[in-house]
Amino acid sequence: MTDPRRAIPRTDRLLALPAVERARERLAENVIRVVIAEAQGAARRGELEPDGVAARVAADLATRGSSTLRPVLNATGVVVHTNLGRAPLSAAAVDALLAASGYVDVELDLRTGTRSKRGLGARAALLAACPAADEALVVNNGAAALVLATTALAAGREVVVSRGELIEIGAGFRLPDLIASTGARLREVGTTNRTHLRDYADAIGPDTGCLLKVHPSNFRVEGFTSGVSVAELAPLAAERGVPLIVDLGSGLLAPDPLLPDEPDAATTLAAGADAVTASGDKLLGGPQAGILLGRSEIVTRLARHPLARAVRADKLALAALEATVTGAAPPVTVALHADPARLRERVERLAEAVDGTVVAHDGRVGGGGAPGVPLPGWAVRLPAAAAPLLRSGHPAVLPRVHDGVCLVDPRCVPESEDGRLTAAVVAAVDRL
Repeated sequence: MTDPRRAIPRTDRLLALPAVERARERLAENVIRVVIAEAQGAARRGELEPDGVAARVAADLATRGSSTLRPVLNATGVVVHTNLGRAPLSAAAVDALLAASGYVDVELDLRTGTRSKRGLGARAALLAACPAADEALVVNNGAAALVLATTALAAGREVVVSRGELIEIGAGFRLPDLIASTGARLREVGTTNRTHLRDYADAIGPDTGCLLKVHPSNFRVEGFTSGVSVAELAPLAAERGVPLIVDLGSGLLAPDPLLPDEPDAATTLAAGADAVTASGDKLLGGPQAGILLGRSEIVTRLARHPLARAVRADKLALAALEATVTGAAPPVTVALHADPARLRERVERLAEAVDGTVVAHDGRVGGGGAPGVPLPGWAVRLPAAAAPLLRSGHPAVLPRVHDGVCLVDPRCVPESEDGRLTAAVVAAVDRL
């Protein structure tokens, strides 16, 4: 009896398929061969008829992208969602990315034909948006900004910081470990819940490299507490000749009335900080980047340190950041300030399409910004079993699962995507 596996098409014949020729315009040869091998393997295991291998290869190649990352509709109500890449980019930033994907004058003065400084456009945009800063520097992420600051100012010396600000954030990232990796020594002052100005004053000495104040992010300490504000700490730092660095984290350049307790760069610098560090992909709404703003003497010192080269931002991040700052309100800002009444109208239309229930639902800032601050809105309540169907659908939709139910909140979904969101929810509900 002839082994049916002998009928499985040979690799060379599959490589000659028209579908494979078309796929070569966008996929690498090794990727195509993996798809072919997977189809042949399925036939050998009896999961696919030999005469269906060519069709499987053609179908798989047609849907195979050059990246495994899948676009997701964020229906959680969490605006800066770290697991979804934090801030979605604005249309202006996307256009800037495309323009910067080819050759660009990132370090070239086209007028003279000579080399220029990197990131001049992003620097100018940041300084225009935050006039309290004398100088700006962009690196590849927020952690890198803090590493550069502590390395340049305090490697082999002490960083004075309150014990209540030695935080751990997502994925086990701990601030003390980060600073220790720079070669600086932590000089902890105060206690977890109470730190006073005298604690800083007593700790400053000949070996002090800088004072560091960190926005706690992700949590709040309430009750019997006290802390030292930037405005209180700045005169002490100036008197002792020690730089005061403030890690803002969230990336607000100016105050936002919606988030009155969230620190911003302009206010912090006006209060006397020598430099602030922040992330570009949180409340600023831009690409992953680390932003340093402050006094020229300090920021220039950081920019000249050898580590600055290792953590510098690439042309894509610089282009997207500049466009975020100079362009229209990015999606993060739009979602934060979404009108609850408008959200309810959208939710009611969605609920009507799937026979779901409209419920009040508070969104969140996310990304460590404004912990505990609710963003009033609405969601469609569905059975919890709908959640995995939504996540695996096309398009993928990430809802919130809470108290045994699935909640679909459109706050972070652009209105232009409401049709696709509704279709995805209808498809998931039909499969329940």
